[in-house]
Amino acid sequence: MRKIDPEKQEVRRRHILDAALSCFAHKGFHGTSTNEICAAAGMSPGNLFHYFPNKRALIAAIAGEDRRRMTVRFARLADEDDAIAAIEALATELLEQSADPVYARISAEIAAEAMSNSDVGSLFAENEALIKADLAALLERGIGRGQIDPAIQPELAATWLIALADGAVGRALMDSDFKASTHAPVLLRMVRRFLEPPAG
Repeated sequence: MRKIDPEKQEVRRRHILDAALSCFAHKGFHGTSTNEICAAAGMSPGNLFHYFPNKRALIAAIAGEDRRRMTVRFARLADEDDAIAAIEALATELLEQSADPVYARISAEIAAEAMSNSDVGSLFAENEALIKADLAALLERGIGRGQIDPAIQPELAATWLIALADGAVGRALMDSDFKASTHAPVLLRMVRRFLEPPAG
């Protein structure tokens, strides 16, 4: 029996996901056929279905990858002494990500699909809840250290910081001139003024 190589399997899986992302960004979830994904990935339907039995499984995997990236980001920020600096770093990364047209289109596709597909809606809600909890914990840490305004309610503040990131995605989709480097200084100023304790 041939031995399965987990690394090769993961490379193949990643290759399929990249092909699917490109197709979904170009034609949307419903406008993309599995045959088009197979063509983009350079493989037969049988090979594709070995890794992902249907488009729903691909969408779930995309949501899982997004959550994994956010988990890595928050883990990296855990060692940052300054909570506001940590949130600014996160905001900068998310702004840069939002300016990527493929990411922006996929984010919009997932949000739209979440409203009509209960399975995707559950994945979307679960991701949002986990990100909100991680961000609220970061805000609470900053409040505990005297770095963030104690009058801020962490869960509400986390909701609005996420809304800023979501808004950047929408802006990137509607504004062809949208560039992260242009908007980053304004975003960081807004975040710092929102979070800093009042003077005196």
